[in-house]
Amino acid sequence: MINKIYSVLVVALLFLGNNAFSQGCEGDMPGASSDSLNANKPILFGYLQSQYDYTFSDPGESTFAFKRARIGVRGRAYDDFSYYFMLETSPFIGSSGDAYIMDAFITYDKYSWAKISLGSYKQPFSLEVATPCHSLVTIDRSIVADQLVAPQRDFGIGLFGGNQYTKLNYALALMNGRGLGVVDNNTNKDIVGRATYKVTNFLTLGGSFRYGYPNTNNTTRSTFGGEFAVVLNNLKVQGEYIYDEGDYNRAAGGGCGATPVELGEKRDGAYIMASYDTKWNVQPVFKYEYFDPNIDVKKIGYQEMMTLGFNYFVNDKIRLQVNYQAHIETHINVDNDMFLAQVQVKF
Repeated sequence: MINKIYSVLVVALLFLGNNAFSQGCEGDMPGASSDSLNANKPILFGYLQSQYDYTFSDPGESTFAFKRARIGVRGRAYDDFSYYFMLETSPFIGSSGDAYIMDAFITYDKYSWAKISLGSYKQPFSLEVATPCHSLVTIDRSIVADQLVAPQRDFGIGLFGGNQYTKLNYALALMNGRGLGVVDNNTNKDIVGRATYKVTNFLTLGGSFRYGYPNTNNTTRSTFGGEFAVVLNNLKVQGEYIYDEGDYNRAAGGGCGATPVELGEKRDGAYIMASYDTKWNVQPVFKYEYFDPNIDVKKIGYQEMMTLGFNYFVNDKIRLQVNYQAHIETHINVDNDMFLAQVQVKF
């Protein structure tokens, strides 16, 4: 039965025909609009995120690093075919410390409500995962997104529809389920999808799902997520809840270099975040989140975190982010609050 479902989805992805992007990191980067792509003019883009971290432990930890250092090129190869390619060059992300391909996909975009992309890109799951890395309101993504939407990038074929002007946006993909840099070790594929709907001018609701085989053809994983986003003039509030159960791939890294943790049979987490755009180009932000890696065991592993900080926009290409992270672990007394500061430059 599952194989029949896969066959139907593959046919749909190949023959269905809005300007939605595959889940790369371009977002509002220069040249992000497919209408601006020219077959004779490839567009070079990227960004640098230089960061300082201080952990209030005993002894304290102090580190300068690149959070991300990415460079890419995108363009149009022919009338209805575009391409997108991005490298991560930061030595602080990835297991080897070497540069590696993050996103590399070809898109057939003749039909406005069904763009088909084939290659490696983000799984279409979660509002925060879909947010471009250079547009995150806090320096780190939520713990639940980094731990449960893993691997965040994978190889597959996807169907994408909708854009910032449409009420409905959707994405549906068939993916290996193993992540980047490895060969799939089973014949089944993960089914991943996300849809959002703009209910009013200020409220957007959405949901995500994933059903896959992270290790073998016989063990499965099911993940569900719900999200909302509210924009009231300069005030922005968003939140998500993610529930996950079943098998998982212990070798798959967490999002953006996060260290994966041991998970129980059932796990979940959520966050809520508020920010406000002031006339001085300063954006204060507050975020509360929790993550439970094993719902059946409450005494070990349960985490809460509050992030308080601000973003200062020098212009549309340069941004300063400052965050204080207050960590709370149930039944464990650990001094691990963190101060983070990051300067970002886009080009």
